Amino acid sequence: MRSIARVLSHGTGQCFRVALLATLAFARAPHAQEPRVRARALGVKPGIFQPGPLDGITDVRGVLVGQVTIVQGDSVHTGVTAILPHAGNMFLDRVPAAVYVGNAFGKLVGATQVNELGELETPILLTCTLCVWRAADALVAEMLAQPGMQGVVSINPVVGETNDGWLNAIRSRPITPGDVHRALAAASSGPVAEGSVGAGAGTRAFGWKGGIGTASRVLPRSLGGYTVGVLVQSNFGGVLQVLGAPVGRELGSYSFKHDVAAERGDGSIMIVVATDAPLSDRNITRLAARAMSGLARTGSDEANGSGDYVIAFSTDEQVRRHVTLPEAGAAPPPPAPRPTEDLSNDDMSPLFEAVIEATEEAIYDSMFMATTVTSNGHTVEAIPLDSVRAILIKYGVAQR
Repeated sequence: MRSIARVLSHGTGQCFRVALLATLAFARAPHAQEPRVRARALGVKPGIFQPGPLDGITDVRGVLVGQVTIVQGDSVHTGVTAILPHAGNMFLDRVPAAVYVGNAFGKLVGATQVNELGELETPILLTCTLCVWRAADALVAEMLAQPGMQGVVSINPVVGETNDGWLNAIRSRPITPGDVHRALAAASSGPVAEGSVGAGAGTRAFGWKGGIGTASRVLPRSLGGYTVGVLVQSNFGGVLQVLGAPVGRELGSYSFKHDVAAERGDGSIMIVVATDAPLSDRNITRLAARAMSGLARTGSDEANGSGDYVIAFSTDEQVRRHVTLPEAGAAPPPPAPRPTEDLSNDDMSPLFEAVIEATEEAIYDSMFMATTVTSNGHTVEAIPLDSVRAILIKYGVAQR
């Protein structure tokens, strides 16, 4: 008989488990797990700017994250990660946003309307590839059920994915409306659980276990004092480097090692960027594009089969776009000019540096916090942190 559990991991990093049977597949791992730590505990501190108090996307004022991890027997290992720019009704209180595409081999529902209108009108969901449409349908249902939405006849849900089919019986499409509801309901402004949780439960990166990672940067007051936060769902390949040290080569795990299809770096990464800087969607697009430089610093080769996407938004209340729905049977209100705020182009450079640094660190965290997972007939090992530390010392990146 299969063991089944749904694990809810919300912003405080706590996990609430409801197990129908006591034994979980991942508990049957053949060896003990090495303790996991974030990048900074290994001395990996990319860049020059300091992180926020949580070193995560929830350092950005207003941002909430909720996650549900789904484990079913010995074959399903997946989940949902929800990112909310604020706690209100996003359809009525929209945030400026943009999508940047590094490589479009992926499924990102809602991307074209985000870039056409320059705004988000729903939370962002991340999940597995074949679960995207079920998650999107559930997100629409959640939005329509909110107060004041009775007259709404069009919603643009934003749902992204990476393919976790190696560790997850992806054809079963296990995501349910209840999972989406719980991820949204669990959304919190506290620390974000990382590694093999939520939408990162079944992912791989650079041949090791990937997952959810997050980081932030706070600009000094002289540069505006703004915060940039990043959350990633890592599931891609290449030749891992950490602050320039050739970790992947030293560990013998990298794309094209034996020139076989399984080692060509296919996969994907979803990168979500938040900032409290008052930006127009034009400058948010520019900010999103710079996140790709952070991805490149880790050694990604953006392979043919890798969908590499960035979704970025600003939470600043000055740039929100408020929507007033007409009463039933009434005509819509006449259009009126909307005052806007926007940083100058010259003020963007520090934000560019911040998003590069935070993206790089979030990717490291997604791997360093991930645990070894056995599911769907396969085992993907967590990257060995003791070995990583030794390599960093060898190349002068970290101290003994």
